[in-house]
Amino acid sequence: MKGLVLAGTASGVGKTVATLAVIRALERAGHAVQPAKAGPDFIDPSHHAAVAGRPSRTLDTWLAGPEGARRNYHRGEGDVCVVEGVMGMYDGDVSSTANVAEALSLPVVLVVDASGGMESVAATALGFREYAARAGHDVEVVGVLASRAHGGRHERGIREALPDELAYFGRVPTLDGLGIPDRHLGLHMGDESPADPTALDEAAEHVRVERLLDVASEPPPPAEGVDFGPRHGVRVAVARDEAFRFVYPASLERLRERATVVEFAPTAGDDLPDCDGVYLPGGYPELHAERLSASPALGSLADRASDGLPVLGECGGMMALSASLTTSEGDTHTMAGVLPADVEMHDRYRALDHVELRACRGTVTAAEGSALPGHEFHYSSATVEGDARFAFDVERGSGIDGDHDGLTEYRTLGTYAHVHAESGAFDRFVDSL
Repeated sequence: MKGLVLAGTASGVGKTVATLAVIRALERAGHAVQPAKAGPDFIDPSHHAAVAGRPSRTLDTWLAGPEGARRNYHRGEGDVCVVEGVMGMYDGDVSSTANVAEALSLPVVLVVDASGGMESVAATALGFREYAARAGHDVEVVGVLASRAHGGRHERGIREALPDELAYFGRVPTLDGLGIPDRHLGLHMGDESPADPTALDEAAEHVRVERLLDVASEPPPPAEGVDFGPRHGVRVAVARDEAFRFVYPASLERLRERATVVEFAPTAGDDLPDCDGVYLPGGYPELHAERLSASPALGSLADRASDGLPVLGECGGMMALSASLTTSEGDTHTMAGVLPADVEMHDRYRALDHVELRACRGTVTAAEGSALPGHEFHYSSATVEGDARFAFDVERGSGIDGDHDGLTEYRTLGTYAHVHAESGAFDRFVDSL
């Protein structure tokens, strides 16, 4: 599967819309497109999936390591992979877009906001190309996709200003229907506010597909990962609804390879199904707190957890396992009460970073003394009781109290950190059942 990376000069230049336009243009040319996202994001990939019709791969060299990123890439389906970058190309000290492009040996197409320039677009792209070597990255910027660019004189000015070593791959005009509304934690999800198909088709007409295919390349094969094998007869219940939406495809794939996965929807009134373990992913429990509080699943979780059922809650999942959740409007709702914490939402984010946790005791995701890479992004804070037990010391990031993460009670673990399957956390979780 050949691929390429769409990198931005900065956040907010239109990378997601440009990525969707490129996916649509390639599909219209008869190609099966595998979307992917550099970095730990859950939301942009939902828009990729809505257009491409297949899950977007998460490519993050901190969460998975370079080899894990390559393995995740090669698990994709299709004949061409389009990787959307994160922030600006060189931003992010542990897993930038440049890091991901280098790990995969993929060419970079630079998405430049061209709304206020012509020759300056070329100057910007040339600077990004030359900076790669100065920053120690073995990566090549091969050309420009002009975001928010007009046709006619504007487009000609950009094309004529580009030096020979930088190709012009088309433009993405500003169109009604391509804007995606946002809220805390980022854009609306792809199934909530998808890009308008007609506008996307119009934008795709201005993408130079054949030129993109000419520069796309195939990464080298990855090293083989550890094959842990299935655990026959083990059932893992995974919450999947409006409140629990942030799941890496690779994590679900790993769980399904090793166990029987049974999905349930707490906000729709589903009770906890018969299972040997429970995974509560992150998401938006604060937006559905009233329905979540009334769900029979929370009461069943409390009962089964106290009996020793292994439960893993990540971010929003941890919030649901806590005693209470207070929304940004000031409404307090009772949660499962498994973990000794009260969670409160805030108007500004409280943490946003890649994290490294060191297990100070053995848990369902990590052996004592081992390191666990992850990512945190949340607008809530947790007030914990004085006798609360933490599973992790925070070596990078904020965690729950600045120094610790991983509230643990019985065989339940709740963290602010999201982890990837390549970390080994989900294998250990299945092995604990």
